[in-house]
Amino acid sequence: MANRLTRYEEFWPYYVSEHMEPVTRRLHVLGTTLVLAALAAAVLVDPLWFIAAPLFGYGFAWVGHFFFEHNRPATFTYPLWSLRADFRMFRLTLLGRMGPELQRARALFPRREALGTPSSAALP
Repeated sequence: MANRLTRYEEFWPYYVSEHMEPVTRRLHVLGTTLVLAALAAAVLVDPLWFIAAPLFGYGFAWVGHFFFEHNRPATFTYPLWSLRADFRMFRLTLLGRMGPELQRARALFPRREALGTPSSAALP
């Protein structure tokens, strides 16, 4: 990939642009909530819940990407930044503050909506 991002703050609006469909963001929030619940259950109830955490997180997120967003999850290329960005999106969604981030992502990565192509086609 020729235009690989080199800083998290450059990556963040790209990550948001990969989550423009509301259902994708909802599935991410659901998955992240279940991850946190599984981690709590692993500590409080049974360590086997640690196994469920990534299944919940990736399972719901990937359904959103493959069936609704029609793109390749950024976690394949930027795994640690994607994890960080997922928790940032989770927090901003719960606070009702994703709107400005979505507008910024649309402005910086307009190609997807303009061409009607999957957003990974415009991957930096």
